[in-house]
Parts: sequence; structure tokens; C-alpha cells
Amino acid sequence: MTRSTPTSTTETDLPLLDCHPTQTDIGQDVARSLAKDPPTISPVYLYDAVGAELFDAICDVDEYYITRTEISILEANLSEIADTIGPNAMVIEPGSGSGAKTDMLLDSLHEPSAYVPIDISRDFLLEAAGRHAEAHPNLEVLPVCADFNTQHPLPKPANSEQRRVVFFPGSTVGNIDREPRLKLLRRFRDMVGDDGAALIGFDLVKEPAVLEAAYNDKAGVTADFNYNLLARLNRELDAGFDIDAWRFLATWNDAEQRIESNLTAQKPQRVNIGSKRFDFAAGDFIRTEHAQKFTLETFEEHATKSGFKLDRVWLDDDELFAVALLTAV
Repeated sequence: MTRSTPTSTTETDLPLLDCHPTQTDIGQDVARSLAKDPPTISPVYLYDAVGAELFDAICDVDEYYITRTEISILEANLSEIADTIGPNAMVIEPGSGSGAKTDMLLDSLHEPSAYVPIDISRDFLLEAAGRHAEAHPNLEVLPVCADFNTQHPLPKPANSEQRRVVFFPGSTVGNIDREPRLKLLRRFRDMVGDDGAALIGFDLVKEPAVLEAAYNDKAGVTADFNYNLLARLNRELDAGFDIDAWRFLATWNDAEQRIESNLTAQKPQRVNIGSKRFDFAAGDFIRTEHAQKFTLETFEEHATKSGFKLDRVWLDDDELFAVALLTAV
């Protein structure tokens, strides 16, 4: 991962800590992942500028209940959440995206001191950070361009904060394998320190038909989101994927309690990532993402193993989704 000193951006005039991976970094990571069994590509690469826009479109499809349900939970409980977090908080948001839910949180908090959005899509990050800075003129906005799954520095705000809070909505926590997930939660614990907290949204176990419909929307937006991943690798790494010869499908794995998203080859093809060659037969698949679903008990176990305690949980009326406040112990 390449590191650089903070620089200025003409788009927003905000300081940017740029830890974006180089094309070499991305190529090496993709090659390592495709060599696994099963072949995988990290879901972080779904989110280039086009992918980020497609994900926003996914959030609007009828079948995808996650975003609107989490927003309803936040809307109903923001006052209590803000009182629990307290004044003068520094909010850190890994995988910040467009930040619609962030605006809700920042608007409700009592005089937050700083906001640190972290996202791998530089252009998308700067655009969203600029909007937040304009909407909250008294708030210090300090964007970081990085893969939040990797170790990277955090900017130092001009003013001291009373506490640090990681905001991690959207059940992104479920898109990471168990051991890396625990490692990430422990990193969150290190970020916030002994007086800190984490506000995390996570999806709950429910009927498989509801889950599979959410990830196989009839409009095909989620499929396009995945096909764009192959298009990105063609653009940036000259990979040579025949995009029309892959089919997307998400299925429920009951044993693992998760949705698994796969791209399956419809005919044989050869892909090159740098000097590495990968041959796919018809029927071979690439895992692009999985979405772990939790019970309150399994999520509390994760919190405990990561140096947090599960302080409070807010649910929607149908108990489809949960937002939890974890406090450091």
C-alpha cells in the first residue's frame, strides 16, 4: 500500500490523506485472490466511481430492504443515539460512500468535533466529503483515501475530541470473513481508544427467500454492479474478461448463515492479471462477495472478542436489521 503525506484537493479544498493502492498493489491482490479455492475477488474493488453509483442504485430497488430499514431505525432513534454518544465526538467512517446516513448522524450529534470519511474511491470520497463540509461548516472534515481493511494512518484534527466513534452502517461488517472481521473490529477498538465507541449496522438472519430476492433484484442492478467489477479489471489491469460470458447469482448458504455472490463462467476463457494466467472452464465461478447475517447473540460474541461490549441495540418493528452501539472495555 502506497503512503503519501496529506495533500490539498482542488475539488474540495479539503486536506486529503491519500493511501490509495497502486495499480501494482491491486493487480497483486487480485492475482492472489483468484488463485484461492474458490477463486475470489475482494468486494472492495466493486467500488470504483461507477460501482459506487451502482451501489447507490441498489439501495433504491424494491427488494433491497437493508438501506431503507437501517434509515428507519436511525430516524426513530437518533436523539437517543446522540445522547448516548455525547458531545464533541470525532466520527470515523470506514467505507463512507455517499454518506446519506452520515448526514443524519452528524445533524443529530451534539457539536461533533471532526468527521473522517475513509473510502477507496478517491473521486467519490472527495465529492461526498465536500458535500459534508458544505452542509456542516463548523465541522472539520478530514477525508482519507484508503482500503479500510488495511492498516493506515488517521489524520490529526486541529481540535481535540471528547471521544472517538466509528460509524460503520449498511451491514458492511458482514461482507468480511470471520477472522478478518474480528481483526477489523479490533482495529476499530484501537482507533477509538479506551473511551471510544462504534455504531454498527448489521443484518439479521431471516427467511432465505427474502435474502435471495434482495441480492438478485429483478431490475438486475446488483448483477450490473458485479459485471462492472470485471469491466474495472479489464480497464485497469487489462485482464481480458469476456464480460458477456459471465452470469451473476446470489444464493443462501444455510450452513454459513450468509448470502454468497458468484459470477459463473458460461464458456471457457483465459484471464491475465499481470504475469499470472487464469483459465476458467464453463461452470467455474468467482466469489465476489458474501453477506453474513447475524443473530444478536453472534454479534455480541464478535463485540466481546474485539474489546467492546454490546451497549445498546435498536431494531425495526419487523426485526429485519439492527443498529448497535459498542463501547470500549
